[in-house]
Amino acid sequence: MPRPQGRGICFGTAIAHSMGMTTPSIRPAEPADLAAIAAIYADAVTNGTASWELDPPDEAEMRRRFEAIRAGGYPYLAAAREGVLLGYAYAGPYRPRPAYRATVENSIYLAPAAQGLGLGGLLLAALIAECTQRGFRQMIAVIGDGTGASVASRRLHEKAGFRLIGIAEKVGFKHGRWLDQMLMQKELGEGDRSPPAL
Repeated sequence: MPRPQGRGICFGTAIAHSMGMTTPSIRPAEPADLAAIAAIYADAVTNGTASWELDPPDEAEMRRRFEAIRAGGYPYLAAAREGVLLGYAYAGPYRPRPAYRATVENSIYLAPAAQGLGLGGLLLAALIAECTQRGFRQMIAVIGDGTGASVASRRLHEKAGFRLIGIAEKVGFKHGRWLDQMLMQKELGEGDRSPPAL
């Protein structure tokens, strides 16, 4: 299987040099970020279980997805330090039926060298704030696997006030093994105390 773009020495070195020097900025993602976003996601698809895709999408497909998220009125954020993209996060529809319109599902991906440094928490906090401001009422985290990096994802969401609402056992198969799927949920804004304005 080909190695994902951006995973090589230059990409890793750029991230290593940017770590620890200044506070990362969290900002809306831009089309210029898509090459780095595609490289980060390709690593997650190829080497991890956060995504259950088996083959990394190319940059053109990542652009199509990026544009669809933004056109739908959902936030798509990037974390960068000294011009180097370290991670990204976005919210999208939890399910396509209209009754779900006030509920979003989150996604957070970090470059390997940026993992374990607190950046996921910064991205998640910013994403929660953006979704609340836009009138969404519930956020769902769909966490694959339950071991390895997924344990860190569960802890990250627990720290942000998410609660575990269920585990679907052995529903995915990747890297030669069966995977569980955790669902976590956080109320946003007024939650269920009033009808959504969306």
